[in-house]
This record gives sequence, structure tokens and C-alpha cells, in this order.
Amino acid sequence: MGNREDLLIGAKACLREKGYDRTSVRDIATTAGVSTAAVGYHYGSREALLNQALFEILNEWGDAMGRALVPDVEGSSRAHFERIWESLIEDFGAHPDLWLASVELFMQAQRRQELRAALAGGIAQGRRGMAAILDGVREEEVSDASVRTLGAVQLALVSGVMLQCLSDPSSAPTAAEVLEGVRALAELAR
Repeated sequence: MGNREDLLIGAKACLREKGYDRTSVRDIATTAGVSTAAVGYHYGSREALLNQALFEILNEWGDAMGRALVPDVEGSSRAHFERIWESLIEDFGAHPDLWLASVELFMQAQRRQELRAALAGGIAQGRRGMAAILDGVREEEVSDASVRTLGAVQLALVSGVMLQCLSDPSSAPTAAEVLEGVRALAELAR
């Protein structure tokens, strides 16, 4: 591998260990085993490298989530939905620095137009991925209507529960509580 790839791997490791704001160019370069000048040469800035690393981590997480949460052929949709939420909440607790880094990315995007465009693309992909998981189909088979409704609402729920897990893990909702809350909302919407 070259320095560019080593830097990306190093940035991913630093994001997981230290988060976005606490990761310095020196941290990344040391982890990657290259000089600090390599960051500027290959990526232009610490932020550009960290943004790419974070997008790749979130993409990898989404792919792994999609593979892990394939619905059982004979399982119920309720059990599938609860399993999805159990997995999400477990992941929020296991990797809080990663999820905090994703929140930091949202904050950075409010000040940088190019990052906002990349984030919008990531959100669109996340909606499609969530709809595919819930519909039990491949992403390319998901209808635009499902992306705009099911995928968008699931992504909103995921973001909200993630923030609750980061803010106060001891009082964040469980998977069963999320399921019950969704059921109550559906009842209100009737």
C-alpha cells in the first residue's frame, strides 16, 4: 500500500479511538507511519482526510448492517424490526466515538458547502439502504416512494435514538421500546 491508503487507514483508526475533533494530523501520520506532510500532499487537509475516512467507515457500517440484517424467510417482520433495533442500539453503545464523529461531521457540514453536498449524498444512500433492509430487497430494487417514506423515517428514528444513546445511554430507549413507540405512532396516525 502507498502513503495515501495508509493515511486513510490511519484516519479511520484515529476516528474510532479519538473522534473527529480530537484527532490531529500528527495522530493520523503516526498511526499511518508516514510524515505529517503526507496528509497535505495526498488529501489537502486534515478535514478532507477525516471526512473521507468517516464517509468510508459509515459506508462500511451500512454494508455490514445490510448483510447482517437480512430478514429470515420464515421470520416475522416484527422480529426482524426488533433485531434491527437491537443491533443498532448495541452498535451505538459499542462505538460511541464513531457516532460522535458522525455528529461532528454534520456540524462541519453546516459551514462547508462541499461537505454539505457530500453529506446529502450520504443521507440519500442511507435512506435507500434503510428502506432496502426493511423491505428485504436489494438497494437497486427499492422504490423511490419507499426511499422517501420508509427509508427517511427509519433514518430519522436512527439519528434520534443515536443522539439519545450518546447523550444519556442509561435512559436511551431499548429496541422493544422503539418498536412500541413506532406502534403507538402508527396508531395515532390512523
